[in-house]
Amino acid sequence: MNPEVPDASGEREPERGKPIGRRIFLGTLGLGALGVVSAPVLQRGLEGFLGEAAQKDPTGLTGLLPNGGGFRYYSVTASVPRKTAKNYRLTVDGLVDKPTSYTLADLRALPQTRMVKDVQCVTGWRVPDTPFEGVRLSALLDAAGVRSSAGAVRFTCFDGAYTESLTLEQARRSDVLVALRMQDKDIGHNHGGPVRLYVAPMYFYKSAKWLSGITVTEKVEPGYWEERGYDIDAWVGRSNGRDDEPTT
Repeated sequence: MNPEVPDASGEREPERGKPIGRRIFLGTLGLGALGVVSAPVLQRGLEGFLGEAAQKDPTGLTGLLPNGGGFRYYSVTASVPRKTAKNYRLTVDGLVDKPTSYTLADLRALPQTRMVKDVQCVTGWRVPDTPFEGVRLSALLDAAGVRSSAGAVRFTCFDGAYTESLTLEQARRSDVLVALRMQDKDIGHNHGGPVRLYVAPMYFYKSAKWLSGITVTEKVEPGYWEERGYDIDAWVGRSNGRDDEPTT
């Protein structure tokens, strides 16, 4: 692709190209129309391809490739087992009076909260106006009966490696979800489904994918990326040396 050439005034004047013939012009219109019709199908195919490739890419370079929805694919393991409604379980334990295990059907039967906010990654990309829907984390904590000695919540994932943590105050915010739906559809495996954490006001690494465990603890335990230098409190625009616009 040819660059634009700046003139002496600082304005940019596009370089002149060769005229195109009628057949090329009509062919371009045809491809454009095909793109409009097939875009959803192509996007789904690209998402699936990149998701599978990312799981087999130990370098993490696949995560640099965007898909049609603007998201990148990240995984810290070479592969992630798939969970379905038949074998998915979410445990709530630790400093609680009533340890609980939820099936996917159990979670779906609970009151659902929907919110639409921007998603901001600490690496710079942003996906605006992204719907998430699920159970407020505070509801699961209340149902379990958090003990007075508790001060934080630790999250584990069924990839076997990723962890995250929030203070108890952060975990009880109304904009923190145990999410079952994203972009108005069930969360697929490649986006961390069937259940993931969604922490709306923080950078997206706090929204742990493939969520399998919620453990109430006495104090915050640094998560996977915090142990590698990321901020534990990851407020968008107020952490990690970044000045992004808040997502709240």
